[in-house]
Amino acid sequence: MIQSDLLPLTDAPQNIETTKGFLESLKGLGFEDALHSIANGIVHFSFRLMIAILVFYLGKYIIKKLYSLVYGILVSRAVDASLTTFVLSLVRMVLYFILIITVIGIIGIETSSFLALFASAGVAIGMALSGTLQNFAGGVLILLLKPYKVGDFIEAQGFSGTVKEIQIFHTIINTTDNKGIIIPNGGLSTGSINNYSREDYRRVDWKIGLSYGCDYAAARELIISMLMSDDRIVKTTIEADRKYRSEKENKSKLEHQRIIEQNKLQGSQESESQESVKKEGWWKRFRRRRKEKQLIIQEKLRDKVSLNENISLNEQKEVPPFVGLSELADSSVNLVIRAWTRSDFYWGVFFGMNERFYKELPEHGFSFPFPQMDIHIADVPSELTENLVK
Repeated sequence: MIQSDLLPLTDAPQNIETTKGFLESLKGLGFEDALHSIANGIVHFSFRLMIAILVFYLGKYIIKKLYSLVYGILVSRAVDASLTTFVLSLVRMVLYFILIITVIGIIGIETSSFLALFASAGVAIGMALSGTLQNFAGGVLILLLKPYKVGDFIEAQGFSGTVKEIQIFHTIINTTDNKGIIIPNGGLSTGSINNYSREDYRRVDWKIGLSYGCDYAAARELIISMLMSDDRIVKTTIEADRKYRSEKENKSKLEHQRIIEQNKLQGSQESESQESVKKEGWWKRFRRRRKEKQLIIQEKLRDKVSLNENISLNEQKEVPPFVGLSELADSSVNLVIRAWTRSDFYWGVFFGMNERFYKELPEHGFSFPFPQMDIHIADVPSELTENLVK
């Protein structure tokens, strides 16, 4: 509001809060004095308005720079896209709220009532949406800590499935029979989560019962040979298998790229490419080849450093296929079988080896017993049997 100290009269009220009070203060003044007071008030108000406009545009410029700074930090640190959008919108909303309150204060409007109104409204909304705010906080924690990501197969809150979408308030998963389950983030952030996709290697377990009298050593040797013949099974260590598969994938990529390049070099494209190479000077060819060699060396060094820094003790430890006699049951000799494989091969290895066990073990003379019970009948005296017959 326009303050009373802007008026030249000393007997005017010290703090005029309304337009009505300002008009009443002009009563009893002469025309020239009233006009002079109005002119002074307009001048001071215009000066404050100009300052407020200047502060507003300066604040918009600062908000834009801060927004770009926060955006750059979030992008450089590879923060989740959902969290990035939420943080940027929250930063912009808070900064513009502070700017508007500042501009209103510069104009002369009392801001304490606005702040009290917003505070009371925030408390009321917070009490009404306590559960929703808990889910909101859980969503922020999930996006920050990343206990799972889109595409992971998880088990939580009594449901299991593949994570399809992570929202601020809910997480959507698809079950194996393609049902969409929406789970609130509040329970996910405070409860236990079984993430089957977090590690790239998992152990597969089987349990097989063979008949009594079977040669355990021969069965063990046969099962291990079956496991070793499967290319998906880890033979020695996890790191050796990871390196083997990485080299295999690189070879396939290079072969695919070589085929594409050969197709491009056919016909007229081949002649044009040869002419362009001939037109290059020896210095350009030398620099190009040198740069390619440097890139190859840097890539090899980077792979070697990452392997040395990221190999854990479990990955260096040997984990070949294992077969052991776990139990002498009532009707069978139970064998436990363990093997390691990549997480994306897990179910294929599990079901595929089950089929091989069922097919190949009987072919080598091993049988799977049914539950059975041996009944022994004692000898009955002849006198008793004659009486029973009579």
